[in-house]
Amino acid sequence: MPSSPVAAMPGWGRRGTAAASIASSLAFDGVSHRYGETVSLNDVTFQVSPGEVLCLLGRSGCGKSTLLRVATGLERPFAGTVSIDGKPVSDERRFVAPDKRGIGYVFQDYALFPHLTILENAVFGLSRLPRNVAKAEAVKALARVGMDSYQRAYPHQLSGGEQQRVALARAIAPRPGILLMDEPFSGLDRRLRDEVREETLAVLRETRATSIIVTHDPEEAMLMADRIALMRKGRIVQIGTAQNLYHEPADIEVAKFFSEINLLEGQGGAGFIATPLGSLPYESAQKGAAYAVGVRPHGIRVAPAGEGGTAGRIVMRRFSGEDDYLEIVVEGIDRPLVARARLSPGVVPGNDVSLSVDPHGILVFEDNAGIRG
Repeated sequence: MPSSPVAAMPGWGRRGTAAASIASSLAFDGVSHRYGETVSLNDVTFQVSPGEVLCLLGRSGCGKSTLLRVATGLERPFAGTVSIDGKPVSDERRFVAPDKRGIGYVFQDYALFPHLTILENAVFGLSRLPRNVAKAEAVKALARVGMDSYQRAYPHQLSGGEQQRVALARAIAPRPGILLMDEPFSGLDRRLRDEVREETLAVLRETRATSIIVTHDPEEAMLMADRIALMRKGRIVQIGTAQNLYHEPADIEVAKFFSEINLLEGQGGAGFIATPLGSLPYESAQKGAAYAVGVRPHGIRVAPAGEGGTAGRIVMRRFSGEDDYLEIVVEGIDRPLVARARLSPGVVPGNDVSLSVDPHGILVFEDNAGIRG
């Protein structure tokens, strides 16, 4: 049995060895929930297809974890229907208990039983199987996550990353049709998080379970998910692929969630929008209409002064590895623009530059309310 704390993380098990599940669909139809007078979910409606990996994304307090708890039966909604494979498990007339839903759940704090060994934790959800069969299934799940040599250890003897693996093994051992994970990587440092995330996704693909992963990290969601459901104040704001949400955000706040963005006030013309950075093509522009134009930092082209475009002055430059992070002031724009570009070493704050915009990277919002927010 390992000493406490464990000094080095064990390797993960061989890929392709996780036991496969029969994936189920999961649907929410008009689901609402509240804690006292506080509404936590407001008319949530969407469906997760069998075998799909969906990331539930949003800031703290938006209702992500509550939605998982409603799905698994740990919370009961006051309105709406939760269905598995088209059959309601929660509605006005019925409520199926959590242990009858065939859902695996990895809690944010992993929720391992401190008085049980790692093997006993992994066996916990297999009580319906004969003891020897349950043990064999638990050991197999632990082996897939590289924790089978820690069967006699206790949770307090493991690192956070190792506890996460055990929690994952416990969740997949019963071969659930649906697997829910609540911020499973939030307690890990950045280097470890990248590795654990990649290996966890491999396990999910092998089990074929329908999966919902809660996260507040947009990059994490884009790397893992088949689709992303973005939540705000208890509602689903937008749902789609990472490309959909990044390139076609439903509103300014969605765009801001996925990256820094420069917002420009614009006025419509005949097939263009006039902005402080010049006229940008937009076929459906209405003459005289007010627009908000979003330009991400990589969409701003930075050239030496006098090479055409809009004049600007660099007020801050920081090296960020692949490129330089710049703040540039432009006359007529209240805030410095943020740009990412590779500049020659001699360019320093105080230097004048010329700016232009990549027309293929602009985002146009036909309501410029909140542009200064």
